[in-house]
Amino acid sequence: MTDRFETMKLSPLPEGNETASDILAHVYRALQDKGYDPITQLVGFVLTGDPTYITSYQGARSLICRLERDEILEELVRYYVENRLDK
Repeated sequence: MTDRFETMKLSPLPEGNETASDILAHVYRALQDKGYDPITQLVGFVLTGDPTYITSYQGARSLICRLERDEILEELVRYYVENRLDK
């Protein structure tokens, strides 16, 4: 029988290897998986900085909080320009 009063150890998410693009993709999928509209939730987060717009499912909230909002906007504009305007 296992000791029910044993301290649980949570492993932190690895830091430093994810790009803004990787983090946004992960958060987008986590929001979709939980049934949220990812665009609406991400816009709410970028406008307000309130992390409760992002689900904690699969560590999405922790990941998005590693980025500054200006980094998110930079990534979104960069992606748009590279993938939309060059065509």
